[in-house]
Amino acid sequence: MKTIYSPAHRAHAPKEEFEAGRLSPAVEIPERAERVRAEIERRKIGPILPPEEFGDEPVLRVHDSRFVGFLRTAYDDWRIRYSGDTAEAFPSAWPVRGMRFNVSDIESRLGSYASDTATPIGRGTIDAARAAVDAALTAAQQIQRGERAVLALTRPPGHHASADVFGGYCYFNNAAIAAQWLVDRGLRPAILDVDYHHGNCTQSIFYRRSDVLFVSVHADPSFAYPHFLGFADERGADAGEGFNVNLPLPRLTAWDSYSQALDTALSRVREFSPDVLLVSLGLDTFEADPISHFRLKVQDYLRIGRAIAGLCKPTLFVFEGGYNLDALAEITVNVLEGFEQR
Repeated sequence: MKTIYSPAHRAHAPKEEFEAGRLSPAVEIPERAERVRAEIERRKIGPILPPEEFGDEPVLRVHDSRFVGFLRTAYDDWRIRYSGDTAEAFPSAWPVRGMRFNVSDIESRLGSYASDTATPIGRGTIDAARAAVDAALTAAQQIQRGERAVLALTRPPGHHASADVFGGYCYFNNAAIAAQWLVDRGLRPAILDVDYHHGNCTQSIFYRRSDVLFVSVHADPSFAYPHFLGFADERGADAGEGFNVNLPLPRLTAWDSYSQALDTALSRVREFSPDVLLVSLGLDTFEADPISHFRLKVQDYLRIGRAIAGLCKPTLFVFEGGYNLDALAEITVNVLEGFEQR
């Protein structure tokens, strides 16, 4: 299995995040991808290749042009606003009910385009996010050319970025951009999201469409981020009705229950009969993940890989969450190895 990886992700190295009412050390850090890359090499999963550059056009097929322009200039605008201060940019206010959307200055732009305070913009953020998009698109191109499976080792992740919103450690929606690129080439993709957190913004992007199926197995948003989307009654709208499937699960879900939900998800994908499967591969379902509350064990990730392989579809894995640095590399590669063993 080929892996598409760019060292440019290291330029995005957040120091802190503001969450649950306090500043905490960032968990979405370069070491995540570096450990996975090293484990892929150690276990000889396959070659690691650099991404090609695809330019703005595929990004603008999914993301609003004003939003893309904002991300491109946000850090420099922030430094100008604060006289050269090199601190990362965070929003401090939002246009909630009764207020007006406003993008006149950097403070209002941050609040208008951000969904949380856990997703800082630093000096290298835009370069890392664009490299992640190119990795996902390169992997999609490899699938289009006949590869059975490819991993896009994307960092920062993407499934909490919508057409004009960033958050949840995500800036561009890597999986959605890759899916749209495949649609534009006449293919019919399905997206399976197995991250602990619901892929709220991937859902939003495709919610009114029938040409892309979105299926998610995740923690119930009644207690878990992103809190405001991911409920079971969200089935799509207009032409997309029935093409959005959410399978929310309770706190402390372990393999017995998780595997049943995964089987349901895979059955829906099988009914849709896609040309290509994209997997938003979040590994924060692990029992010792520091910010999540499921109970999957190391060996369960081999089972996930084997189950996905059972669909017998060309498969593009797109790296998303997972924050236990001691286990992340092993469980990520377990999914890939389980897939290859099938």
